[in-house]
Amino acid sequence: MSAKYLTTIGLEVHVQLATKTKIFCGCAVEFGSAPNKNVCPVCLGLPGSLPVLNREVFRLGLKAVLALGGEPSALVKFDRKNYFYPDLPKGYQISQFDHPLGRGGVIEIPSGGATKKVRLNRLHLEEDAGKLLHDQLPDSSVVDLNRAGTPLAEIVSEPDLESPEEAYEYLASLKSILRAVGVSECDMEKGQLRCDANVSVRKNVSDALGKRVEIKNLNSFKAVKAAIEHEVTRQSAALEKGEVLTQETRLWDDDRQKTFVMRSKEEAHDYRYFPEPDLVPFSVKKEEIAATRAALPELPKAKGERFMAQYGLSAYDVQILNSEKEEADFFEACVKRYPHPKTLANWMTGPVAAYLNAKSVEFGSLGLKEEWLIGMAELVESGAISFQAAKEKLFPEVVEQKKSPRDVMKEKGLEQVSDIKQLEGWIAEIILANPKVVADFKTGKDSAAMFLVGQVMKKSQGKANPIKVKELMSQKLARV
Repeated sequence: MSAKYLTTIGLEVHVQLATKTKIFCGCAVEFGSAPNKNVCPVCLGLPGSLPVLNREVFRLGLKAVLALGGEPSALVKFDRKNYFYPDLPKGYQISQFDHPLGRGGVIEIPSGGATKKVRLNRLHLEEDAGKLLHDQLPDSSVVDLNRAGTPLAEIVSEPDLESPEEAYEYLASLKSILRAVGVSECDMEKGQLRCDANVSVRKNVSDALGKRVEIKNLNSFKAVKAAIEHEVTRQSAALEKGEVLTQETRLWDDDRQKTFVMRSKEEAHDYRYFPEPDLVPFSVKKEEIAATRAALPELPKAKGERFMAQYGLSAYDVQILNSEKEEADFFEACVKRYPHPKTLANWMTGPVAAYLNAKSVEFGSLGLKEEWLIGMAELVESGAISFQAAKEKLFPEVVEQKKSPRDVMKEKGLEQVSDIKQLEGWIAEIILANPKVVADFKTGKDSAAMFLVGQVMKKSQGKANPIKVKELMSQKLARV
C-alpha cells in the first residue's frame, strides 16, 4: 500500500441474533435445512400477512447495545427499506432508519503498541433476505427463502479505522464481545456474521474524505483484511494516474484476490424509507434497560484485566485465552482443579493454539476435556513425558482419539527416557557424527552445545529428558 495516502475505513457488520425463530414470525432459524422448508406467509411476503416482533430479538439486541457501550433509543421504530431483488419477496426489507435500537458505543483494539478506541455509530434490527442459488440448475438461478426473516443486528462503525490490520482487530474484538454476552455465535461459515467494508483514501488529514467504495462478499476476517489491502492499493494507484474515483459498490473475488464493480453506491434516499405501518413504535422502560445492564456477564476487557491481576498472566496470554468465551471459561475451570495458572496458560497458548491453527477450527469445536489438559500437564511435570513430545504427539492423539493422556502415552510409547546409559549412548553418537560442531564449541561457540542437544532430542524422537541431556552433554563436551 502506498504511504502517500491516508486510509479511512468504516465497517458495517450484520450479526445473526441467537434466536430459535425468525424476527417477525414463528418459523425456525436452522442452518442446513432443505430449501424453503422454514417458511410461512409472513416471511414469504404473501398478501394479508402481518409481522409480529419476536421479543427475544429485541432482548438480544438491547443486550448488544449495552455490551458495546451504546445508548438505547427512547423510541424504537421500524421502517421499510425499499429495493427490488429476487430474494426479497416483499419488495422491501423491514429495518430501522431514524430510530435505531441504539446509538454510540466504543470498541477498543490494539494498534501500534497502544489501545485505540473505535466509535460506533448505531445498532439497528432488521430482517435478512433469502438466498439465491446459482449451482442447482444449468442455466437458471433458484431462490431459497429459509433465511428470509432471520433476525439481524447491523452494527455500523464510525470511519475511525485506518488500516486493514485495525479492521481485523476490530472484527475480532466485536466478535469476542458478542459471543461473551450470548448475543450471537458469530459463525461466518453459517452466515451468522457478515461484513461490508467502506474504504476511501486521501492525501492529507485536512482533505475531505475520498470517494467511498463499499466492498461486499467478505466471508472471513482474512478476506476483509485482504480486500481492504487490495482496495487501498487500487484507489491509490488510480489517484496517482490522475483518475477520478466514483462512489460505488464492489464485490470481492477471493480466488483472484481482487475487487470488481457491482453497481453504483446507493444513498439513503434511494431506498425510500418510510415507517413500517404494521409495527407500532414503542418505548423501552428504564427499568428494563437497567435490569439488562445489570445482568450482563463479565465482558472480555474486564476479564482480561482480571486474568492478568489474578493469575499473573501476560498480555499475550490473555489475548489468546480471551479470544473465545469457551476458551476463557475452560481455562478458569482447569485452574480450579490444577492451581498452576501459568502452566495451563502455556499449554493453551502453545499446544492448544498450534493445533487450532493447524486444523483451522475454533476452540469450542475441539471437544477438549479439563481432565485431559490437566493430565498432560501433570505428566510433563512428573517427568513422565517431555513437553515437546506432549505437544507434538500426545496432544493431537488425545484430542482425536478421545482417550486419557496416560493411556495414549503408553500405547504410543511416548514415555520420556531418563535412563543415563541410554542418554549417554545417544550423546556419544551425536558427538561422533558432528566433529565440526564439537570443534566450534571448543572455540567458544556456546550455541554449538544447544545444537547437539537438539540433535539428541531429534534422534530420540522427542522422548529424551531434555534437562538430563543438557547436563550430560555439558559433562561430555568438557571431557572431549
